[in-house]
Amino acid sequence: MGFKLAHFSDVHLGPLPRGTAFQDFAPKRIIGVLSWVLSRRKRHLPHIASALMTDIEDAHVDHVAFTGDLVNVAAAAEFKQGAEWLKAWANPDQLSFVPGNHDAYVPIAYDKSLGLLEAFMSNDMRNTMVALVEPFPFVRLRRNIALIGLSTAQPQTFSRVGGTVGLTQREALREKLKVLRERGFYRAVLIHHPPAPGLAHPFRALSDAAEVAGILKDEGADLVLHGHNHTETLHWLESPHGPVPVVGVPSASMTTRSHHPAAAWNCYDIDRAKGKWQTRLSIRQWQGSHFITTKDFELIKP
Repeated sequence: MGFKLAHFSDVHLGPLPRGTAFQDFAPKRIIGVLSWVLSRRKRHLPHIASALMTDIEDAHVDHVAFTGDLVNVAAAAEFKQGAEWLKAWANPDQLSFVPGNHDAYVPIAYDKSLGLLEAFMSNDMRNTMVALVEPFPFVRLRRNIALIGLSTAQPQTFSRVGGTVGLTQREALREKLKVLRERGFYRAVLIHHPPAPGLAHPFRALSDAAEVAGILKDEGADLVLHGHNHTETLHWLESPHGPVPVVGVPSASMTTRSHHPAAAWNCYDIDRAKGKWQTRLSIRQWQGSHFITTKDFELIKP
C-alpha cells in the first residue's frame, strides 16, 4: 500500500485585495505593497497557482504539503482571500499547511491570520512536553505516514526575510522524531525555510538553522520539505538512522518569464519493502500552458 504525497510552496497569492496598503497600517506593509505593484505581481500569477492545484488533483495524491507563503504582506484581507482559495481546492484533512515569512510579514492577530487556516494545521499527536497556544509543531498521521509541521514565521526587520523555529518547537521536534521513529512511522518534516546552515543567504536564513539541523542529524527523518528559495534543491544530512533528504521546491505561482525557475510541485511515491522505506520523486513543472514531468527518480543519496 503506497502513499502519494504532493508538495508545493510560496504561492504568494494575488491580486492584493483593494486597500491592503492602508488597512492595519504598518510601514513595512507599504514597502511590500509597492514591491508587489512594481515587480512581484508580474512574476507570481494566480492562474498558474490554480493550474498547479488542478494538476495535483489530477494526480490523485493521498495528501498535500504546503510549506508557506500563501500571502504577501500579511494583511487580514489577504488571509481571508487565501483561506477561501485554499478551501476551494482542498479538504483540510487532505492538506497540511505551515506558514512562511510572508505569512508573518508584520505582526497581526492570530484570529485574523493563521487562525483562518487552523483546520489545515490540526494535530493528531499530543505534545507531552509543553502546552502550545498555536499548533506548532503539529503531527498529522495518515496511515503510516507522519507529517510534522513547524512554523518559522516570525515578523522580521526591513532588511531580513529570515525566520526562527525557537527552543520550544525544537524540543518538541526532537521528541516527536524519536517517538515516531520508534513506532515505525515514515517521518516527513514540513518547514518553510531551509533547515540547515548555508542553504539560504544569511539575511534569508533561519536564525537557528544549526540547531534544527542538529536535531535532524541526531534523530533522523525520512523526508524534509521546504520552500522559501523559489528554486529546486536537494541536500542531504547525515544521521545514524540513515541519510536525510532535504528538498526545496520552486514557487507555485512563478511565471516562465523570471530569473527564478518556473512554478513546480513535487510528487513523492512512498512505499515500504523488505523493512525499508522507499521514496520516488517526480517533479512537475510549468511550461507556459501546462505542467509536465521534468524529472523522475528514486530518492537515494548518491
